[in-house]
Amino acid sequence: MDDELILSVDAPADQLRDLRGRLAAETPLRGRVRLVHGPPPEGALGVEPEALSVVFGAGGALATVTSVVIAWLSSRKSEVTVKITRGSTAVEVSAKGVKSLDMSGTQALTTHLTKLLDDADAQRPTVTGMGQGSETSPEPAADEPELR
Repeated sequence: MDDELILSVDAPADQLRDLRGRLAAETPLRGRVRLVHGPPPEGALGVEPEALSVVFGAGGALATVTSVVIAWLSSRKSEVTVKITRGSTAVEVSAKGVKSLDMSGTQALTTHLTKLLDDADAQRPTVTGMGQGSETSPEPAADEPELR
């Protein structure tokens, strides 16, 4: 059974297209990543993409998406946040939070994000981040970046 992730960025549409290119280059995701366009604004000649849709099945595609997003964010020169939504579960991760991670921190964050999104099948409430006041996740370790 296929499932869908929706990814959005708080940056210009060219950044979303760049992320799409990175995701589509990964073998498990080829042919599964598409731009999602909203309705055209009044008087506009065209539309800009507003999100990405990634359709995937079993076999590690979810981990591929999270690792590509983290690598993509670490290469951004400006502050960018990516929101990944699966069903009613959403996580946000920012470039600011991943740029300083070493390899083990990157692996830990990838594993953590993948688990949060993989557990979306359990119909848990929306995950809006980590830290104090979060009912669904423990407070992050001192060396772990905070998710919003």
